[in-house]
Amino acid sequence: MAEPGLGLRFQRRFLAARQLRSFPWAELEQSLRTSPGSSLLVDILQKTILHPLCVKYPPSTKYRRCFLTELIKKHESTAAEPLDELYDTLAGILNEDESTHCYKNYLLPTGEPVTLSESVAIISGGTTGLVTWDAALHLAEWAIENSAVFSNRTVLELGSGIGFTGIAICKTCSPKTYIFSDCHPCVLRELTENIRLNGFVLEPDTTRHIQTESQGPEAEARNCQTPKLIVAELDWGSVTEKQLLDLQPDVIVAADVVYDPEIILALIGMLQKLSTFRADRKRPEVYIAFTIRNPDTYHLFQTELDKVGIGWQIIPAHSNSIFLYDVQRNVTILQLFI
Repeated sequence: MAEPGLGLRFQRRFLAARQLRSFPWAELEQSLRTSPGSSLLVDILQKTILHPLCVKYPPSTKYRRCFLTELIKKHESTAAEPLDELYDTLAGILNEDESTHCYKNYLLPTGEPVTLSESVAIISGGTTGLVTWDAALHLAEWAIENSAVFSNRTVLELGSGIGFTGIAICKTCSPKTYIFSDCHPCVLRELTENIRLNGFVLEPDTTRHIQTESQGPEAEARNCQTPKLIVAELDWGSVTEKQLLDLQPDVIVAADVVYDPEIILALIGMLQKLSTFRADRKRPEVYIAFTIRNPDTYHLFQTELDKVGIGWQIIPAHSNSIFLYDVQRNVTILQLFI
């Protein structure tokens, strides 16, 4: 017999569009051989491709086609009777056009999703910021486990990308204000769309380049919304004193922004400025998550921090594993003392 949670394991992987090789196919095949009925396959179909989240916010056409093809192969390998629902669903997908964008739905511990519109390409529009990277998942997991760090505080995220970490924190950690920031126009547009996609309303702010309408139902929703959400166009190299004085974060977070020597120097310069322009001189807490792809880059970051007198410590690995990773992660979180 199949484990009762097999359908849910397929669901979590499918909605987040994890690599197909990570699915429990062997367990499914064994279950189909011992219990040849169609109920398990129908259950998986309902929890994946026919799930309301997938219908409204689907993964890419190619992904759904490959998933369903593999599901049909497993069904056919058991010599069971054909299941019309599988073939009818595949026929519908084969008639769809490919798109440059797709949706991914990451399920939080509450069951509520973080839904993101992402690029199907790792590099798109001259940036890598239109996809979600593992460090963002890792930082969100740590934040959920340490929600007191963010509760009722003003949080600034540097290099927000398309918004996963910030949206997850806003849905689970009750910050007072959350400031998303990035500098690439394509990323800022996608970020703004994803924030709204998850039911949040942005603050109108004419001092920042991303603006929203301030009339009607959206304004009413904003007045009663907690936290307040802001999207800021923030270039670390040319940020102004006024911009920094406007921010005043209690907590600063960033994920996967330590991957290039030039960016490392710009990030450290930005952190120094944020520390200098605190109105109350109380230094913000800083947490930086990054995947160690190149140990030399990681050590360079630590060396440059030491040079300017920014203290750091490695945050112990957290115990919860909420989100699914395609490969064995090598992600570290540093707390900085600026």
